[in-house]
Amino acid sequence: MRGTFTYRSAILILLLGVFTYLYGLDSRFAPKNGDEYPYMHIVRMTADAGSWLPLQSEMDGIKNTKPPLVFWQGMVTSGWGSDWTLFALRWPSVLYTGLTAFFLFFAVARFSGRKQTGLLAALVWLSFFATYRYGRPFLTDPPEVFWLSLPFLALLYWGKTAFNSRLLFPLLAGACFGMALLSKSFAYIAPASFALGLFYWRWREWSLPKVLIQDLYKVIVIVMLALGVFALWFVLDPFPEAVWKEFVLGENAAKFEARSSSYLLDLVRGGDSIWMLALTTLANAGLFVFVLISALIQCWRERRFISLEEGLLLLLALAFFIVFSLPSQRSGRYLLPVMPALAALIALYWHRLPLWGFQIALMLQLIILAALTWVGGNLQLSNFLGQAGIWDYSFWHWGLMGGSLVLVLFGLFSLARSKNIALAGCFLCYCALTSSLTPLEGSLGRYQLSTIQGVAGQDVWVPCDYRAKDEEYRLLLPGARLHGYPAKDAGQINLLSSTYPLVAIQSAIGTEPILCDACRIIGKRMEMRARHSDAEIRAILMGQIGEHLFVNEYLVSTPAKIALPSVGKDACR
Repeated sequence: MRGTFTYRSAILILLLGVFTYLYGLDSRFAPKNGDEYPYMHIVRMTADAGSWLPLQSEMDGIKNTKPPLVFWQGMVTSGWGSDWTLFALRWPSVLYTGLTAFFLFFAVARFSGRKQTGLLAALVWLSFFATYRYGRPFLTDPPEVFWLSLPFLALLYWGKTAFNSRLLFPLLAGACFGMALLSKSFAYIAPASFALGLFYWRWREWSLPKVLIQDLYKVIVIVMLALGVFALWFVLDPFPEAVWKEFVLGENAAKFEARSSSYLLDLVRGGDSIWMLALTTLANAGLFVFVLISALIQCWRERRFISLEEGLLLLLALAFFIVFSLPSQRSGRYLLPVMPALAALIALYWHRLPLWGFQIALMLQLIILAALTWVGGNLQLSNFLGQAGIWDYSFWHWGLMGGSLVLVLFGLFSLARSKNIALAGCFLCYCALTSSLTPLEGSLGRYQLSTIQGVAGQDVWVPCDYRAKDEEYRLLLPGARLHGYPAKDAGQINLLSSTYPLVAIQSAIGTEPILCDACRIIGKRMEMRARHSDAEIRAILMGQIGEHLFVNEYLVSTPAKIALPSVGKDACR
C-alpha cells in the first residue's frame, strides 16, 4: 500500500495524456472500431445530398443505423464534406472525451475534498484502453458517454441541492439524456433511468415510500423529456417509417433475439453470456484491468464503511450491468458510460490499493514496449524492402521507446513510484504504438501527388474487407470515383487486370507483379495486411516481419472495359 500522487505527478501525466490523445489523431491506423467507416460513409452521402435529413447511404440496412446527431456533427466539422480528413471528423470526439474527464475531475474533487483525487480519477479514466480506442475515432461513444455521465456527475458534485431539486435538475438531466439518446440509442434511457432511480432511493436511505412520493415524478419527467428529445428524429425525418423499421426494430429490438440456441442458454454460456459481459467490461480498463479488480476487491472488503458517493458509483455500474445483461447481444462496449465511475473508485482507493495490480500493469507495458521495439528495430535493420533507409524511424521515436522502457523498468523496482509510473506507462504505450507506424503514415504508405491527380474523376476499383472500407481509400485517392471488389482477390492479378480498367492490386513484398503487355503501373504504396496464415505467423515470430506483415499495392491501368453501373453488389457495400 504505497505511493503518493502529488500535483507535480498529476500535471506531468496530464500533459502526457493530452499529447497522447492528440498525437496521431488523423492516423488511419489509430486504434478504432470498424464502425467508423460506415459512419463516414453516411456523413459523406448525407452531405452530398445537401440536407440534414433523411440520412443517406448506399449500404443495404445501414442508413438509419444510429440517430442523426453524430452524423450532423461530422457534416459540420468537415464543412459538409469539403474538409474530408480524419482530423476534421475526429476532433469533436476528443473534445467530448476531454469534457467528460474535466467534469469527472470536478465531481470527484468536490465530494472527496482533494483536487489530486479528482485529477487522478480523470487521468485513470483517460488511461483505460477502451477510452483511448473509442474516445478518439469518429464514433457515437464519446458524446454518449459525456451526455449520460453529466447528470450523475452533477448529483455527485452538488449533492443535496441536486437531489432535492424539484424542477431544474430534472429538466437539465432530461435534456442531457435526450442528447445521449439522439447520439446513440433510445435504449440507453433504460439503464440511465434505472441508475437514477437507485441514486434517489439511496439518497432517501432506502425508504421506498419517500422515494415514491418525493422523487418518482422527477424520474418520470426526466424519462419523458429525454424520449421527447429523441422523438425529434421522427418528427424531422421525412421518412419516419424507415427510422422505425431500420433503427427501432432492426438495430435495437433484434438484440433480444437468441444468438445461437436459446435466450437462456446464451445468458449463461458462449461469447454473449453474462460472464463474458463481466469480463469485457473489466477489459475496458486495458492495462489497468488488474488495478480495477483490486479496487473492486477493496470495495468489498470495506463495504461496511463505504461512503455515500462510493455507493452511488457502484450503483451506477451495477444498474448498467443489469440492464445490458438482458439483451441477447452483450458487449462490454455498452458499459463504456460506467467506466468514469469505475475510474473514480480507483482514484478514491488509490493509496490503499495493493501494488500487485500496478506491477502487473507495468509488466504488461514492458512486454508491449519490448515487442514494439523489437518489431521496429527488425523493420529498420532487415532491409526487407530491398533498399536501405526506406523504413526509417527518427531519433525521437527511439528516444521515446528507450525512455519508456527505462521508466517502466524503474517503476517495477521503485515501489514508492510504481503506481504513478504505471499510470504514465499506459499513455507511453499508446504513443509508442502510434509512433511505430509513422513510416507507413508518410510517403511509404501513400500514393504520389501525380498519381492522385492522374486518377481524379476516374473510376478506380479497390479491395474491400469491410463495409465502407472505400472511405479509407478516399483519404488516399481524393477525387477518384471508388468501387470495391473482395479483398481476398487482391492478389489475383490476371483476374483483376482482365476485369477492371483501373484497379489497385497487391503483391508480396519483394515480388514484382507480372502484368499484361498493355497494363501500366501508375502508382505504388505499401499497406499492412489484415490476415495471416499459421505459417506466416510463425515466420513473423522468427523475425521475417516486413515480408509478411505488409504488401505492396499497385495502381494499375489495364485495357479491360466495364459497363457502369456494374451488375452485382459492390464489395464495399
